[in-house]
Amino acid sequence: MASWSEFAADVPRLADGVRRLLQQYGPGLGYLATVRADGGPRVHPVSPVLAEEGLFCFVIDSPKRRDLERDGRYALHSFPAEESDDEAYLAGRAQLVTDPARVTRLARRHCAIYDIDWRLFEFSIDVAMIAQHDIAGVARPAVQVWLEPGGQAGSGQPGQPRRAGSPAPTVDQGSAAA
Repeated sequence: MASWSEFAADVPRLADGVRRLLQQYGPGLGYLATVRADGGPRVHPVSPVLAEEGLFCFVIDSPKRRDLERDGRYALHSFPAEESDDEAYLAGRAQLVTDPARVTRLARRHCAIYDIDWRLFEFSIDVAMIAQHDIAGVARPAVQVWLEPGGQAGSGQPGQPRRAGSPAPTVDQGSAAA
């Protein structure tokens, strides 16, 4: 699993596109999918934090936090854009940040309120995807998919995001965001 900084160093243009879509309204906004105890999906709106040192989320005491504490698998999808149907998707594992200095530094930098029961999670990245739709919405979207090299999602080539129509034996381009 790659950290945000490792992913961004490997494919900077794709990382910039993901950042642009997650932060299109200022602070990060997205939908976080987690895995319930019964194995089913759970989806919640969140405000992810993109920092040079990683991708994070402050998560209050909630079902989604308990999901992440129990089973760290996640998927994060950007909020819909107002002027296009472009979308970004990330998936991987969430890890509780336990270093008090790191938690304090990020909380101060991103204005987390201390009197609320939240925990800080860092999201590693196994899969990243952007779909860019044409303005008329007629043509198939241009899809770029990155797989963490050697990760469980498959063995993509580092630094080589895939476009729709390119050979991608481990990723179905039509359902990468599903």
